[in-house]
Amino acid sequence: MTVVVADTSPLNYLILIDAVDVLPQLYGSVVVPRQVIAELTAAEAPGRVRTWASVLPAWIDARDAAVGEEDMKHLDLGERAAILLAESQPDALLLIDETAGRIEASRRGIRTTGTLGVLRAAASRDFVDLPVALARLLETNFRVSTDLVSDLLAEDAERRRRSG
Repeated sequence: MTVVVADTSPLNYLILIDAVDVLPQLYGSVVVPRQVIAELTAAEAPGRVRTWASVLPAWIDARDAAVGEEDMKHLDLGERAAILLAESQPDALLLIDETAGRIEASRRGIRTTGTLGVLRAAASRDFVDLPVALARLLETNFRVSTDLVSDLLAEDAERRRRSG
């Protein structure tokens, strides 16, 4: 069974766009390192994110994770913890957005997806309206190319056209 481990960024943005509830629909439970919970509840996190993370839903499995590897000092604590926690699980899927973290996870043989991949998967199962979710995401400070957004919207429109 795939264990899904989340870094801060996907949780943060899914909370901000009111789409975090797609995670249990897609994956059942999500493992979150305590370092990520600390980032979500930090003073600099958006108030809405801090509020959500202060009372975690039952589908979040908060766990302790090591962070001490020297070869990952270029990553923040949450990313390091999420990568190491995912690496310790057989057949893990890591939810992570940051390029450097994705590269490190890939180097370690960990499958990854990010906020956009979660939204794409949720839209394919009609858990979320992708155009609405992407519009909300673009209202945040999430960085994504307009070409990628256009491709996702075209793919979603084609999927909806085919399904009738």
